[in-house]
This record gives sequence, structure tokens and C-alpha cells, in this order.
Amino acid sequence: MTRPLILLASASPRRSELLRQVGIAHEIRPVAVDETCRPGEAPVDYVVRLAGEKARALWSSLPAAGRLPVLAADTTVALEGEIFGKPGDHAEALAMLSRLSGRTHQVHTAVAMLHASGGAARVSSSDVTMREISPAEMDWYWRTGEPADKAGGYAVQGRAAVFIRHISGSYSGVMGLPLCETWELLGTVPGLMAGGAAA
Repeated sequence: MTRPLILLASASPRRSELLRQVGIAHEIRPVAVDETCRPGEAPVDYVVRLAGEKARALWSSLPAAGRLPVLAADTTVALEGEIFGKPGDHAEALAMLSRLSGRTHQVHTAVAMLHASGGAARVSSSDVTMREISPAEMDWYWRTGEPADKAGGYAVQGRAAVFIRHISGSYSGVMGLPLCETWELLGTVPGLMAGGAAA
């Protein structure tokens, strides 16, 4: 097996898949943090804070000697500044999709990296426009099981692609890991990319 270059502080198969897409060997090390939004917290501030907390949680759990760089990310869907988390049930999922139907919303993803020499973060923000979605389509989509663990109640790379009319920004960012910003962060780690990044 290829030795991992970094540790990914996420259980998201989409983020792992995106890292593999660009040849970054990694080990998955999910962490749990409190994802409660603070009163008055803006969507961008929220994802930056959570990505940083995830990275720090994993970093602090590692033995001091030989720690690999840690990468963490957090994604949120926002409409008119309101944060849409993961739907708790059928009714909540349909309420979210009803709000997003026929409108343009924002998807913000923050990426944070920690390593022995320091750390840095980047944010990707994209506009996503959905067509009008009928109640029957929303019900069908919920029954696929796909929306249950997705911010905003949908997955752009899955069946919800049929609802998306336009994306302005980063497709990989909407998926949960903006590859441009992630690659920039990897480049800040001394020696990480020197030997290539083939996984």
C-alpha cells in the first residue's frame, strides 16, 4: 500500500474520493465535533470554524513524533444567510427542498490544514440554482435515502443532479472538498508535494 501523505479528518466518502481523484494518498481519520451554529454566526464563519475545530481535534489526538499533516473540511448550504444543516427527517428534508426549489442558494466549503510548521485555511463559495421541484419529486428523492446525511438535504453528485439548473463556482466545492483550494493548502506543507502526489 502507498504510504499516506496526509490524514483526512472526515468520514465523507466523497471527500476521500476527490482526494484520490487528484492522487493524494491519505488515511481516513474521522473526528466528532459539536456542529451547533452559534447565535448570529454567518455561514462562512461557521464552516471556517468547524473545519478548524475538526483539524485541531485530530491533530491533538496524534502522537507528537511523526505526525502526518491533517486535512479537514466542512460544508454548509445557505439561503439568504440562513444555514441549512442535515435534515433530521422526511418533513425537514421536504421543507428544505421547498425553500431551495426554483431559487439560487450558496454552498460554502472551508478546508483547513495543520502540520508541524503551522496551518492555513481556504474557503470556496458557489452559487447553485435549482429548478422548480414538485412535491412528488421531493418525496421520491427522500425515499432514495440520499438526502438524509447531506447539508441542505441534497447531493449534487447524486440523484439531485436532476434538480440543478446552474452552478457558478466549484463543483468539487459543492460536493464537499474544493480541489483548487485543497491543492493550494497541500502546497503550503514543506516537502509534501516535492516527490509528487501519486496515490
